[in-house]
Amino acid sequence: MRHSMFFSDGRRGEFIAMLAALLLLPATLAAQESPGKKNSTTTNVSAPTAQKPPTKPDESVSAMTSLVQLNSALEGLAAKVSPAVVQILVTSYGPVHEENRTQTALIVRQHAVGSGVIVDPNGYIITNAHVIEGAQRIRVALPLPADNGHVVPLGKRRILEARLLGEHKETDLALLKIDDTDLPTLRLLSQQRPRVGQLVFAIGSPEGLQNSVTMGVVSATARQADPEKPLSYIQTDAPINPGNSGGPLVDMNGSVIGINTFILSSGGGSEGLGFAIPARIVEFVYQSLRKHGHVHRVEIGAGAQEITPTLAEGLHLAQRWGVIIADVKPDGPAAAAGLQVQDIVLRADDRRVETLPAFSSALYLHRLDEVLKLEVLRGEQRITLYIPAIEHRDAMDKLFDAADPEKSLVPRLGILAIDFTPDLSKELNSLRIQSGVIVLGRAGDFITPDTGLQTGDVIHTLNGSPITSMDALRRAVLALKSGDSVVLQVERSDGLTYLSFEME
Repeated sequence: MRHSMFFSDGRRGEFIAMLAALLLLPATLAAQESPGKKNSTTTNVSAPTAQKPPTKPDESVSAMTSLVQLNSALEGLAAKVSPAVVQILVTSYGPVHEENRTQTALIVRQHAVGSGVIVDPNGYIITNAHVIEGAQRIRVALPLPADNGHVVPLGKRRILEARLLGEHKETDLALLKIDDTDLPTLRLLSQQRPRVGQLVFAIGSPEGLQNSVTMGVVSATARQADPEKPLSYIQTDAPINPGNSGGPLVDMNGSVIGINTFILSSGGGSEGLGFAIPARIVEFVYQSLRKHGHVHRVEIGAGAQEITPTLAEGLHLAQRWGVIIADVKPDGPAAAAGLQVQDIVLRADDRRVETLPAFSSALYLHRLDEVLKLEVLRGEQRITLYIPAIEHRDAMDKLFDAADPEKSLVPRLGILAIDFTPDLSKELNSLRIQSGVIVLGRAGDFITPDTGLQTGDVIHTLNGSPITSMDALRRAVLALKSGDSVVLQVERSDGLTYLSFEME
């Protein structure tokens, strides 16, 4: 029996009552007197009302019953959630840091373990981007249905190869895919905001210990760890340790309210300062990665900056803090809605805006199918505007539209690419060399060398020979034998660079 009544929204009162009984149990037991004994220090008989009557036996029995029910409810919750939490096994290469090594770096095969959560029964798994960073091979260990928290040897678990569908380093999220169906899943609770004091559970593989469950509360919401970045996190005191990264933070109904991502610790272990990416952000990134392989941004056609005392004094603003609109594009949705330069943003989607990261975060979390509600201060007048947000399409989207999958594949390099044309030059900003082949992305299911190529790279030469078209690239690659050294000259946003590898 799963005791599912403790997970339904309508019976939360019973769950809270159990917790209250648990907290009151020590006091209840301490208040009881042993039979046949009297308090020899009590001599004041003139004030009998000052003494409390003995606790009835039925009360202690009721408290113990509540404790047993609470324990069963927590066991049921763990049994419900754990099957959808997987272990991420990553193999990569990296340097070994040795005190006496001063010249040549020692590169060795490295293994890392993280956590992930299945969000679709067809094998889609969310984890942290830093868990799979630099991965040469990604595998997923699925928990056995009846491990009951026992240690299960790695060889007895189902291990499946995983493909990386996309990652978004800004939010530290990545999407994996395994070839399996009818898998247990957890629901992303993206429509409800977590509450301070809410009971939560962190599930993952701390230090490689699969399906560990810890309990705590939401310590704070919308905690901004880096003032320079708009992202905010859920803070929890549920113990989180290395290996928990990518695992879910769930509520008492077993729904995911966040993905555990990092801790603040002076000693490397849990100190009650764990942080999770809110489910609303996870849902947004998951849908974008699944559909496009990367994340689109929302824009309204306006630019903003933070108000400083000097700026407020020079412009005679009504307040010396907050966010001011510095630019409104003439043909954008903000201009059509009536937003003006020098408007001070007070609220966005009913969220208070006092800093530029708070405004950026509100835009980041805004849904594309909804109108942005913006409350601004214009002079001394408060005005509410409704702005239709539009999707900021990545320049690579237009390149994908121009691609033909059959003609774009280069199997031996494991990439999809297209010819560079003058029409595409504006999508790639200013290139130093106006020719080459544009890399659209990596192709799965091919045994290829680790080329180091990234989406958006422009290949200019291969072993010194100019690459001016896809045909030229294919001819050059076909001429290579297994074990040959390959050097590609590519152009990225930060300039020209060489990529070297051995052909497989």
